Amino acid sequence: MADNSRSQTITAGIQRSPNRAMLRAVGFRDEDFDKPIVGIANGHSTITPCNAGLGALADRAEATLKAAGAMPQTFGTITVSDGISMGTQGMKYSLVSREVIADAIETATSAQSMDGVLVIGGCDKNMPGGMIALARMNIPSIYVYGGTIKPGHHNHQDLTVVSVFEAVGGFIAGKTSEEDFKAIERKACPGAGSCGGMFTANTMSSAIEVLGMALPYSSTMAAVDEEKAESTAASALTLVQAIKKQILPSQILTRKAFENAIAVTMAVGGSTNAVLHLLAIAHAAKVQLSIDDFEEIRGKVPVLCDLKPSGKYVATDLHKVGGIPLVMKMLLKQGLLHGDCMTITGKTVAENLADIPDTPPANQDVIRPFNDPVYVEGHLAILKGNLATEGAVAKISGVKNPSITGPARVFDSEEDAMSAIMSEKIKAGDVLIIRYEGPKGGPGMREMLSPTSALIGQGLGDDVGLITDGRFSGGTYGMVVGHVAPEAYVGGTIGLVKEGDSITIDAHKRLLQLNISDEELNKRRASWQQPPLKVTRGVLAKYARLVSTASRGAVTDADPE
Repeated sequence: MADNSRSQTITAGIQRSPNRAMLRAVGFRDEDFDKPIVGIANGHSTITPCNAGLGALADRAEATLKAAGAMPQTFGTITVSDGISMGTQGMKYSLVSREVIADAIETATSAQSMDGVLVIGGCDKNMPGGMIALARMNIPSIYVYGGTIKPGHHNHQDLTVVSVFEAVGGFIAGKTSEEDFKAIERKACPGAGSCGGMFTANTMSSAIEVLGMALPYSSTMAAVDEEKAESTAASALTLVQAIKKQILPSQILTRKAFENAIAVTMAVGGSTNAVLHLLAIAHAAKVQLSIDDFEEIRGKVPVLCDLKPSGKYVATDLHKVGGIPLVMKMLLKQGLLHGDCMTITGKTVAENLADIPDTPPANQDVIRPFNDPVYVEGHLAILKGNLATEGAVAKISGVKNPSITGPARVFDSEEDAMSAIMSEKIKAGDVLIIRYEGPKGGPGMREMLSPTSALIGQGLGDDVGLITDGRFSGGTYGMVVGHVAPEAYVGGTIGLVKEGDSITIDAHKRLLQLNISDEELNKRRASWQQPPLKVTRGVLAKYARLVSTASRGAVTDADPE
């Protein structure tokens, strides 16, 4: 037996020799082969300010991992700039990039048999893409958010990229001068970092911190501040310990953890995209989560933070007064957070929050006291009705008229709708329908920040409804409803609406209704014909053939329905 065992050991060593030869070429020495190999998924690029500072963070992580006794291996991941592609055909690739990022990280990490992975990302889809991969692979992992941008300033007002989109509508309507319009465009984005409000990037970074896959406070740090680099180094050290203890994503990403993430998303006034992305991450983690869970939690959790786009402040303001840990502790005190969830630190949520105060500091109104919230209920409402039998998502924070019934103005693309808005053909009381922009029909489920911002800039944000099977930017607010499912391309009712039909959006009743008889609706459905796919080759075509309905997270690896 001893000789046989020795023979097997020698044989295994010989078989691994080619692997070692390749690794020696990238810097491994004899003493390194027994160390854990840790992947660094580096999303650095100069495509967008969101990712422009990630290379330095990857270098800091690499140096820290080496000093801690691990062997880092860095590889790149892509990004798409939502802000730059917004309003163009390029936006069709944005949600697709979430899947590309997830697939790339899974492919590189699994192919190289890595012992752990540290993911560094910035722009919107970097976070859910990375998390989907970590949930799939289930090896010790940590997420490092590249950080938020600091606000620009003009006329004593904080600016974000959304300020520019709104200024477009204001300029067209004569409400913004040419001088102010140009100044806003020049000053809105002063440097590196992801969009500054509680838009999608900061929403998802916050959710990842709450889920327990990132370090406390890391989700609201400014990209250019030294504490972000220090937090990256601390994340690398935490990952080394997690590898030793074999703390796995499956131990962290539980049903309770997702409920925590939804609760905090409501409390901070987060993006509608959180619904889509949390459903997708839960799917990857094999956790049962449905669109209806968001509505159930919404009714229990108030909006505590007065953050852009509908509020006054940006993420760095939230960070200064206590960040996500303070919001979590406030919810924990009220029994609205599960304190027993495990985190990547090896401690539970309650243990991580032990020394955090449970009330906001005085002399600030970024985070409101629990008994004096911005809104008494959460802001992300799930609407259903004959226009969205699977559900749709509405952000109702800051909406002055939560119910509207009006004539449908029907457009089969974002461009057609935008042309009508910019020509000032949309009037108060109208309900815009923008369809064939869903996951399959777009394909790619574009965001509609340009139309919504133009409406707000024209002063119509409270008086016009907008319904789409596409998505909205995290910077969107107003009487808007997205993620309508089933989408138009697969025969959803939104594809059967005709110009002038009466449409009702009622946030109080959580209703999305086409006001025609069942007989007329069935007649239209019987005569509807599915259009051909808009693309037949390439990544968009593959995506269109694979992607699930938005009500399931628009995932590309779902079991057949």
